[in-house]
Amino acid sequence: MKKCISTLLLGLLLVNVGMAQSVKEDLHPVDKIKQIGDKLIRETPFAYRLVLTARNQRFNGLTFVDFGKTFGTGKAAVAYAYTQLTVANDTVITIEIAHNDACKVWCNQSLVYEKNGQPEIAITRDERSMAMSDSFRVQLKKGNNDLLIKSATSGKEWCVFIQPPSEHDAVLRTQQTYAAMGLKGVRNVDSSVATLSNWLVIGPFAAGIDTRQAPETAIRFGEMYPGLSADVTWTIPKQEILGDMIDAKPWGTTYQWNYHNGGVAWAMQQLSELTGEKQYNLWATNFCDYQMNGMPFVDYQVNTLRAYNSANALVIGSKLLDFTLAPSLPLIYRLRKEKDFRNEATYKAYISKMMDYAKSGQIRTQGLTNYTRTTPEEYTVWVDDMFMGIPFLMQAAQYSTDPQQRKLFFDDAASQLVDFTKHVYDKDARLFMHANYSHRPEVKLPYWSRANGWAIWAMTEVLMALPKDHPKYKAILNLYRDFANSLIRYQSPEGFWHNVITRNDSPVEVSGTAIFTMAFARGVREGWLDKKKFTPIVVKGWRATASEIEDNGTVHKICVGTMCSEDENYYMTRPFYDDDTHGSFAVIFAGIEVQKMLDQQKK
Repeated sequence: MKKCISTLLLGLLLVNVGMAQSVKEDLHPVDKIKQIGDKLIRETPFAYRLVLTARNQRFNGLTFVDFGKTFGTGKAAVAYAYTQLTVANDTVITIEIAHNDACKVWCNQSLVYEKNGQPEIAITRDERSMAMSDSFRVQLKKGNNDLLIKSATSGKEWCVFIQPPSEHDAVLRTQQTYAAMGLKGVRNVDSSVATLSNWLVIGPFAAGIDTRQAPETAIRFGEMYPGLSADVTWTIPKQEILGDMIDAKPWGTTYQWNYHNGGVAWAMQQLSELTGEKQYNLWATNFCDYQMNGMPFVDYQVNTLRAYNSANALVIGSKLLDFTLAPSLPLIYRLRKEKDFRNEATYKAYISKMMDYAKSGQIRTQGLTNYTRTTPEEYTVWVDDMFMGIPFLMQAAQYSTDPQQRKLFFDDAASQLVDFTKHVYDKDARLFMHANYSHRPEVKLPYWSRANGWAIWAMTEVLMALPKDHPKYKAILNLYRDFANSLIRYQSPEGFWHNVITRNDSPVEVSGTAIFTMAFARGVREGWLDKKKFTPIVVKGWRATASEIEDNGTVHKICVGTMCSEDENYYMTRPFYDDDTHGSFAVIFAGIEVQKMLDQQKK
C-alpha cells in the first residue's frame, strides 16, 4: 500500500513538473512580439507627405494671417484681412490677439479692438497651449458675423494671430460650442475659394492705421483700389505647403515625435538585443535618424512658416516631458550601446540639450524634487511623468562619464520617485491616482490602469540600475513590493486588468496589463518578488496580453491617450484602438521581460 501511494505521489509530482515545463515551453513570448515588430517594419514609412496648410472650420484654436508672406516687408504699410464667424445663437465670445505694430478689429462694422504703437508679437507657449498678449470681447449675432482686421507694419514683421482662450486641455463636463469660421457664407465667394482659405486679404495700402481705406466702408469684389505702389484687389493669403504624417490614425502614427513612439524604438532596440536580429534595431535607428535629420525642416515649419501645430512641431521647444525626455530614450540608449556611428555628433548635441533640460528646464513642485505641469491647472502632478522623466534620468546616469554627474542623475531619479508618491500614491487604496492638483490636494482622481503602469515601470527602471547601497534604494524596493502585491488583487480571471483598476465593469485593457506583466516579470527575474507567487501571475498576464495579438502583428484593446479628470466616467468610456503605440510598445517590452524570466527559469 505504501509503495502504491509513493508511486502515485511521484506520478503527480512528475505531472506537475511536466505541466510547469509545458507552461514555459508553449508561451514563446518573443515570437508574438516579433510579429508586432515585423508589422512595424512593413508599415512605417519614415517620410513626410506634402499637404496644403490645414483649414480649421471652427474657431477653436490658433489662426493667423501672415501679411508679410503675402505682401512682402521692408516698407511701412497697412493691409486688411476678412472672414466670418457663424453662430447658432446670439452670444459673446472672447478673442485673444497678438500682432506687431498697430492693429484694429471690427465686428459687423463696430470697432472692437484697437492698439497703437509698435509692439512686437507676444505669444507665450505653454505645455499644450498658447497665450496672447491682448484680448477683446465680441458680441456675435445669430448667423454670420463679419470680422475685419486692419494691420500695420513698420517694415519688419507683419502678422496677426487670434484664438479663443485656451482650455489647457482640461476635460470639460459640458461640451464647448465654437463659432464656425471661414468664407462659406460670404456672398459671391465660390466654395473652391472657401475650401482653400478662411481669409480674404487686400493690400498693401499706404501707411497709417487711422487713415480710412475703402475696405472699412464696404467689402466689394471685382474692383481695384489704389494701393501702396499699385492698384490692389481682394485675394487669399499666400498658401504654404507643409510636410505632414502619412496615414495618420485617430490615435496618431507609429513614427511621429512623442513618448510612445520613442518607446517603440526603445523596445525595438532591446528586441534586437534579445533575438540577435538586426532588422528591429534598424527600425529604431531609422526612427531616431528621421527625427534628428528632420529637425531643421520641422524648425522651418514652426518658426518660419508659423505652423505651430504642424507635424512633429513639439520637438521644437516643448515644455512637456512627453515630447522632451521620454521620446529621447532610444537616442540616449543608442549612444550608450553604439560608438562611432554616422551622425553620432547630432545625437550627442541633442542629448546634451535634453540632459540640461532634465536638470533645470522642466518645472518641479515647490519644495520637492518631482516634475510637475501647468496642465490642466497650475500645478498638476501626473503619475505619467514618473515614466516620462525618471527612465531618462536613469539612462543619463548610465551614459554620463563624470562621476559627479552620474551621481546627480541617480539621486534625482530616486528622489523624484519618492516625491511623486507623496502626491499621487493613495496609501489607503495602495494604488496611484492619475494625477493630483497641488492647489486642491484633497481631490482624488481615478485609478487609471496605464497610469499605474507608468508608476511601476519607473520603479523597475530605478531598481535595475540604482546602486543597492543608495540611501533611497530600500524605500523604493519596499514601495515596489507593496504596490505589486496591491495590483495583483485586481487581476481578472482571464489575466487582464481593467481600464479603471477598481471597476470590474470597466473594460479590460491591454497596455496596463502588459506593463504590469512586464514589471512583475522583472521582479521575479531580479529577485525583488517571490518567484512562486508571481510567476503564475506573470504567465496569466502574458497569456491575456498575447490573446490580443494577431498573427499579422495587430494588437487589440489599447486605450487611447488620456487626459486627467476627476470624472471616473471619462475613463470608463475612453475609446480603444488597434495598434495604438501607447500600448504596442508596452506589449513588446512585456514579451521581452517574460521571455527573459522564462529563459532564466529554464537554467
